[in-house]
Amino acid sequence: MKRFLVLALLASLTLGPTLLGGNLLATVHAKGKDSRGNNQKPKKVASDLNNLLSKKSSETFVKVILQLNQKPSGQLNALLASNGVKIKKHFNNLNSFALELPTRVVNVLSTFSEVAFIALDSEVRTLGGHVAHTTGADNVRSMSPDGALDGNGIGIAIVDSGIYGAHTSFTDTQTGQSRIVVNLDFTGEGRTDDPYGHGTHVAAAAAGNGIVARGEYIGIAPRAKILNLRVLNSTGIGTVSNVLGAFDWLMANASAYNVRVVNLSIGMPAINSYQFDPLCVSARMLVDQGIVVVAAAGNNGKNSDGQKVYGQVHSPGNEASVITVGAVDTRGTDQRGDDTIATYSSRGPTRSYWTDESGINHYDNLIKPEIAAPGNKTIFAQSPNNYLLQQNPALDAGVSNSPTRKQMMLSGTSMAAPLLSGAAALMFEANPTLTPNLVKTLLMYSAQQLRNFNMFEQGTGELNIDGAVRLARLVRTSITSSTALGDPLLVGPAPSPKTSITTTTGLYTFPWSQGAIVGQTYATGAALINQYQGVYAKGVLLSDGVMLGDGVLITDGVLFGDARGVLFGDSTKFSMGVLFGDSILVSDGTTLGVGQVFLSVSDLLREGVLVGDGVLFGDGVLFGDGVLFGDGVLFGDGVLFGDAMLQAFNALTNGDASPTMIIVLDDSTDYLGY
Repeated sequence: MKRFLVLALLASLTLGPTLLGGNLLATVHAKGKDSRGNNQKPKKVASDLNNLLSKKSSETFVKVILQLNQKPSGQLNALLASNGVKIKKHFNNLNSFALELPTRVVNVLSTFSEVAFIALDSEVRTLGGHVAHTTGADNVRSMSPDGALDGNGIGIAIVDSGIYGAHTSFTDTQTGQSRIVVNLDFTGEGRTDDPYGHGTHVAAAAAGNGIVARGEYIGIAPRAKILNLRVLNSTGIGTVSNVLGAFDWLMANASAYNVRVVNLSIGMPAINSYQFDPLCVSARMLVDQGIVVVAAAGNNGKNSDGQKVYGQVHSPGNEASVITVGAVDTRGTDQRGDDTIATYSSRGPTRSYWTDESGINHYDNLIKPEIAAPGNKTIFAQSPNNYLLQQNPALDAGVSNSPTRKQMMLSGTSMAAPLLSGAAALMFEANPTLTPNLVKTLLMYSAQQLRNFNMFEQGTGELNIDGAVRLARLVRTSITSSTALGDPLLVGPAPSPKTSITTTTGLYTFPWSQGAIVGQTYATGAALINQYQGVYAKGVLLSDGVMLGDGVLITDGVLFGDARGVLFGDSTKFSMGVLFGDSILVSDGTTLGVGQVFLSVSDLLREGVLVGDGVLFGDGVLFGDGVLFGDGVLFGDGVLFGDAMLQAFNALTNGDASPTMIIVLDDSTDYLGY
């Protein structure tokens, strides 16, 4: 059965050659551990690649990504220079290669000690409102000393299908110059515009200037610098190697453009564990360098019968270090009281896995996404005569007749992700000393829990830019890698753990989640923002301070507090005021950790467990209320077959059947009043 690599209209990639050196993957690659932290020896050949090898003749050529954990020996270099091996591209800064080689050579490659992992060079695809007001971005416009918090000076890399640079949404309203400072093509098509139509919309969501229609369709960071890194071709398809080409360039050049945020509204089915998946490993390297990486969760949250499915978060959204974003349906209103999670938004847990030498699969089962943002029927910049529009002319929002001012309507987690990217840019503008883990924590801590949705659907809740930026401005700028655990994190008095912290947008007031997702559980408590935690440093994961075993949650006494105040008996543990949850919950709409139990952590830790509507079932058994999932959709081993592409395209072009916001027409006058 053919596997479709989709992430709710994701984004695809390809590339070309060289030889070795560069930064090593050793600091990124995990050894391979099961859910209880036990060391196991993983296979070096990805499971889907291994399956392909068994069906092909030994002389059939296959395209792969080769990841190394150290510089190659003379013997490995000799192998790469012979045996029909073609080096298509060397990603020097990622210590990886895109190769085309006979299938017979793959297993030989895996025997070299310097080889970390070999994966298919798979396809990557795109993932498919007036959001500035409902997200709280409008609330923070006047927070900076110069009177405008708008992303000025911060670089956002849009890794997507290109950008239509002539659109007025991308000019600097003060200088009149384009804010697109880099245009690079990694597809081989030799163009950086956007014939597909996805990247332009995504870029405007993150950083559109609001000139059109009196600011109704303004992006989150309207003066941020934009880097256009085109990895998807004219029909929205790319390859892993295309994306790695963009990542490799960013590793070497991000600092020159002050790139603090990378937006990935692209992806593919998450098959290989985040510890070994090439997209995940390289994304982690960017995060360790101090760059926030934002990924769309995917648009495969339901099957063709409209039933919920779990475990469909795509790569690189399954990577532990990135911020993975689900989609909110705002119901066409600015006030947040009626907001819901879009039905198509992909749910966790992550079902990527690694296979040990005994043939046993070890599933990641991370809680994803961490957060959600408006993504249904959003209106942003349109690229002229693009592929998506040709397939569905109704996507034109009818805002303007001018090609440089037209807007289109798209839905999906692809549209939600750039709102997070813009929010992160505002946070870096407010406080340039933030680390990616701090940005992630502050975004989660200030999010709004949506009633009746579980953590696999919404993470910590809906994006609250107002709260996140206010926290960012309070974080001490003197924090360094030597800051002591438990030192004050904020300047001035910290919020009391006994009081509800709220934000008001429009006329609606909501409490913050006051918690954070940490791997396979969650953490709550004022100490998350009152005291410096070791997991806020670069080079670690937020989940590194939590060890899991047999359903008992234990902190390591270093990264999350000093392990004082231990409470056993209910599988939880306090550590300097941080409480770790023992269940995945359905929210009651207040704070994280309050609501109905959906799934216990001990069940989540069991190998091979999937969930559906509160029912546990093993791999390959898809009952869910007694009904077998059919229609070509097999929900097992983290892979969606059959109609995955159709599901993704429908989410992108149609969205949920909720009321559409009132369209505000453009009068051709540039609006400069944000």
